[in-house]
Amino acid sequence: MIEYLQDFTSQVPQALQWIVVILLGMVPFVESYNGSALGVVAGLPVFVAVPAAVAGNLVSMMAVVAVSSRVRERVLAGRGGDASEPSPRRAKLKERFDRYGVAGVALLGPLALPSQITAAATVSFGATRGAVVFWHAVAIVLWGVGVGVLVSLGVAVLT
Repeated sequence: MIEYLQDFTSQVPQALQWIVVILLGMVPFVESYNGSALGVVAGLPVFVAVPAAVAGNLVSMMAVVAVSSRVRERVLAGRGGDASEPSPRRAKLKERFDRYGVAGVALLGPLALPSQITAAATVSFGATRGAVVFWHAVAIVLWGVGVGVLVSLGVAVLT
């Protein structure tokens, strides 16, 4: 299966391979770590697959942060700065945010939710855009590099 995927990928123009991995990195639940893994399994070098998947994930995360920050500002302005009673699910996420902070949510969030969702949630809880972008960027890079390297080692063993 891996060899078939690698043969197919080798027939695709190299620039298109990068673009596909960048687009994969933008998709929630695929993100930098699964995008890196898919790129490596498809036959791209790890030093190509990881930056492409990371770039896609960073772009989508920053777009979500920008939009959710503006939405939060408008909602609070409409309420006169007063926050309403959160849903049970949102209250649970807020509890995690209060416990671990932006860094903890960004670094541990990919275990449960995509970075786009955790980034939007942390902005909605009042974290600054700069802190959210910084810590999610760190997490996206760490997860992308870590999984990309592990998968490249696994592919090397299997082939």
